[in-house]
Amino acid sequence: MECLVHDTPIYYEEYGQGTPVILIHGFTPDHRLMTGCMEPLFAQKTGWRRIYLDLPGMGRTPGKAFVNSSDDMLDLVLGFIDAIIPGQRFLLVGESYGGYLSLGIMQRKFEQVEGMALICPAIVAEASKRDVPSHTLIAPNPQLLASLAPEDAEEFGSISVVQDTYAWEHFRDDILPGLRVADQAFLNKIRQRYAFSFDVNTLPVPFAKPTLFFMGRQDSSTGYRDTWNILENYPRGTFAVLDRAGHNAQIEQSQLFNALVNEWLERVQEATR
Repeated sequence: MECLVHDTPIYYEEYGQGTPVILIHGFTPDHRLMTGCMEPLFAQKTGWRRIYLDLPGMGRTPGKAFVNSSDDMLDLVLGFIDAIIPGQRFLLVGESYGGYLSLGIMQRKFEQVEGMALICPAIVAEASKRDVPSHTLIAPNPQLLASLAPEDAEEFGSISVVQDTYAWEHFRDDILPGLRVADQAFLNKIRQRYAFSFDVNTLPVPFAKPTLFFMGRQDSSTGYRDTWNILENYPRGTFAVLDRAGHNAQIEQSQLFNALVNEWLERVQEATR
């Protein structure tokens, strides 16, 4: 499906009915990153309307010339939300850059957001200013990498902490297709103005709704330490840092991911009764 926002046809997919959940992927992949890890969770649930969008320049949403920064990206996503679920309360789920955008959405639509779950979020926009660990490989699998096409082995091997068949198959199905179709010229332009023009981590009051921060102990992309600096912004927040998990923590620690997201959804339901 498409929703026209500021002359941009934003591609999205939605499933189910009920409380809206806006799910936002990271920088370069597309909505399949989120459907891959989230839809299995909702298979036996009712009452949730899941809305997965492709950000501009990623997936099936074109990158328009007037989108030059994360501020512009945020404005488009806010316009999308206003068009799809006008005036409604909703949940936010964001991964990596999608987590950064979710923080901006939450700040701009503070009263409408009923809960937020962030997966390996970018808390600090500028990569050079992030406090991240070095890349560590916990479970190498040279035989698996040798069986892959060289470009696939490079993509998977450069980010993976656990190199088992499960992790590869989900990377192949959920992440790699988006990487292959991304508009790199457009995204390079956004990288130059990746940070918002406002401080996304300074809130007027704490966000006292159920929140989940799900992070990898070996995440060398966005890390986990920067999140501790904003802990007091989220008095209902669960902060989970998992060993044996990098920037694809939702794949490498899938069982704990499922358990924690399910528990977060239960907290949201309890808080909104």
